[in-house]
Amino acid sequence: MQVSLQALKAFESAARLGSFKLAAEELSLTPTAISHHVSNLESRLNVDLFYRQVRKISLTETGEKLAIAISKGFRTIEDALEEVSTASRVIKITTTSSLAAMILIPAMQTFSQLHPEIELEISTGESLENHLYALPIRYGAVASVSSTDIIKHESFNVFAAAGLYREDWAEQSITLFNTEWKNKNLPKPPLQTWLEKNTFEEKNITVQHFDQEIFGIQEALMANGLVFCSNTLVSRLIQAKLMQSLATESVQSELCYYIPDKEQLKRRNRHMNELILWIEALLNQ
Repeated sequence: MQVSLQALKAFESAARLGSFKLAAEELSLTPTAISHHVSNLESRLNVDLFYRQVRKISLTETGEKLAIAISKGFRTIEDALEEVSTASRVIKITTTSSLAAMILIPAMQTFSQLHPEIELEISTGESLENHLYALPIRYGAVASVSSTDIIKHESFNVFAAAGLYREDWAEQSITLFNTEWKNKNLPKPPLQTWLEKNTFEEKNITVQHFDQEIFGIQEALMANGLVFCSNTLVSRLIQAKLMQSLATESVQSELCYYIPDKEQLKRRNRHMNELILWIEALLNQ
């Protein structure tokens, strides 16, 4: 059975307030309009919902049951609308520990200043979130990722703490921190290609491995050696003059940062689209 939503709202308000006049004020209608909506609802249901007396109304037994059910239904709808509205303002980014710590978390304040209406939460891990407003940023092999999902092709170089290792690099014994991924399906960092391109393959180099790039970067910051890592992760440290690149050439890798189903996520809502555009600009600046 189809009934008017306006009639249900008029009835619920009058039942709750015990007055057509107060219901009219709440809904910005006239008392006559409220009475008309209620009468139409009674006619549609073929029942009496109110006992009408001079300047007074009271619910019938049927009216009481319907009022309870409708009030509960409206509260459920209002709660759902509030939940969806709140959820759309909070976007949860899931990504790697290194990207979160080195790039995204330090940039959160800047994003909040640009978009105070959007709240960000950042968590790390490789699993995809099922939450409607979750944004996964993944690290993967270019060959296995759709080109439309890629937000940054990754290149690698060697870096050191700023102000250190000013001597002739060729005459030193070098400790070089590299990464061996936990995920063995990922392409390896292109260290051998870098060594050959920069004629370092014959140098006295001791390579130490971590399973995350951030650990090698931290070691290099402590002047315990050099780090072979992605240009993306050290970009903010370079800008802050905390690290320096060598006079060497970067090499492209088979790795990339990507957002699964990026174009579809952009269409989810305006906030998600703005966040993705901002992240693409942040990683490619």
